[in-house]
Amino acid sequence: MSGSATPTSDTISPRSQRFRDSVHNIPTPGTEVHRPRRYVRAYRLNIYIVGSIALLMICLGIALEIALHISDICNGFSVPEKNVITFVSTSFLTSFVPTLLVVPLAYFWAVADWMLRWYQPYVTLSEGKAPAARIDLLPSRLTTLYYSLKHRHWLINVSTLTAFSVIFMQPLAGSLFQVPQVPYTSVYSNLQDPPFVNGGWSAAPFTAPPGSILNGTLAVNTTAVQTHVNCINPTSFTTTNLTSSDFVLSATFSTTCNASLSLNPNDGPDQFSVTAASTCAPSYQDQNFQPVIFWYYHLSDNGDALGTAVFCQPSIAIFIVTTSMDLNDGSMGDCTIVEPFEYTNNVTGNPLNGQAFNGVMFDASNNSYITARILAINSGIPGAIYSFASQQPDGPQSVFDDPYGFVNATKKVYTQYLSIAAQTIYFLPDNTTISAQLTSDIPRLFVETLPAHLLSVLFICIGISSLIVHILHKRSRRNLWLTSPPGSIAAIVSLTSRSGFGDLLLPYDDVSRMKSNLTGLTFRLDKRTGAIVAEEDFGVVNTSDNTALLGGKRGYSMTVGVDNLTPLSRTSFKEKLEPESP
Repeated sequence: MSGSATPTSDTISPRSQRFRDSVHNIPTPGTEVHRPRRYVRAYRLNIYIVGSIALLMICLGIALEIALHISDICNGFSVPEKNVITFVSTSFLTSFVPTLLVVPLAYFWAVADWMLRWYQPYVTLSEGKAPAARIDLLPSRLTTLYYSLKHRHWLINVSTLTAFSVIFMQPLAGSLFQVPQVPYTSVYSNLQDPPFVNGGWSAAPFTAPPGSILNGTLAVNTTAVQTHVNCINPTSFTTTNLTSSDFVLSATFSTTCNASLSLNPNDGPDQFSVTAASTCAPSYQDQNFQPVIFWYYHLSDNGDALGTAVFCQPSIAIFIVTTSMDLNDGSMGDCTIVEPFEYTNNVTGNPLNGQAFNGVMFDASNNSYITARILAINSGIPGAIYSFASQQPDGPQSVFDDPYGFVNATKKVYTQYLSIAAQTIYFLPDNTTISAQLTSDIPRLFVETLPAHLLSVLFICIGISSLIVHILHKRSRRNLWLTSPPGSIAAIVSLTSRSGFGDLLLPYDDVSRMKSNLTGLTFRLDKRTGAIVAEEDFGVVNTSDNTALLGGKRGYSMTVGVDNLTPLSRTSFKEKLEPESP
């Protein structure tokens, strides 16, 4: 048996008694026959193309971080207020377009990984003495990850991890942008004045600039009158039932300020009124400016007569304020005091001298129309306060039970009334111009922080790792000379037709049979011809490789000698030895 195998040159393999090859009969390309050019149509492995795409990925990652920084400091990017593509929504565009842009990149790296795995078996063969387990790297990526790590195909392992990571590019790109409505400020001038009221403030009028502006506010510096009603509870309050039709409410607010009101309980279970507090005001003061007292009476369900009174002494203060108008409904926003109003006019000076109208007491008039308005206001304001109290939970009874119930109700309604009245009392039409800021809620394009960081890191890592992998893999392919696309049936037949180990296989062999018949062989590319040749591994081989050239799991051990050959190999071995037997 010692003559069964002899060391050979690069063109002659250690002879196996199981098969015979005829690689030595192949003409030497470039010497005896013309040598075809290498197969170079795999543009996805072209180092210039790969380098350009990798550089683009790195640049995209850096640009994305820059865009995120600009988005943060500039409060997003300007976009049209109305979607220019009317038949699709903004959310669809912000998710679909970025995803569409990264699809070609994801596809390129997925195919580039497949191309590396396509070439890797031939690279392994070019290194020589490769068992079948190290050659097959074309199954699924999960399988490739395991076996590339097991057989130390580091470049393939990193390439496959990169191909897996590109899967995350599309969901990250789809969540990269959002378009919320955010405040945006512009400056306008030459504004006219409409009236506005907010709480105790009554501002000089101002109007929005021409044009239809929605979802915005207009901020101005203007003159405003602040009204304080200064309402308090009585220090003492009594109810006296003189007769069945005469009921007296008496209230004391200070030692020099007291008042009383007579009413007929038969007129109704709920009664209200307002009177001038003449005893609480200077004798020279006109009743238009005197403090007033609001009276409230209620007959409870159990027949108890309840009453109370609230003393109010309105006052005003004038300031230069900053305020705003909501352009959706025209309501005025909060007022911020800039400075006191220091100019003298007929409100701050003679004749009013800063006095506040009480708004419910008026001088007598012979004009029936004016008299009717006076009566309406006298009953309307306390009626509105009592109606507000009646709308509280448990009705007016709960407000009477609260020590500050009617004080709070009177403050709220009376302040609102005097602030509205101040528009016509204290302001006159004026065409002077003022400046303003228009703050409108417009759509802005924002870059989301987390997806941007993740996608940027992914771009840069994929670009750098892929560039390194392809540069190193190009070096490993420098001794590989393939003249046709790897993996095709014609290419495989042309590379193995003279190798002889095909004689060990039959067309109907199953996977386990093929494993058994190929046990103990190592494979390499013949450096002279480029053919795949198989060599018998003479010696003890014990490996845990679990993948054969055609896939699946295998394990083999082989010791030189006929007894350890497979049945088919043993038959072939004997047939070849018998004619030489003595």
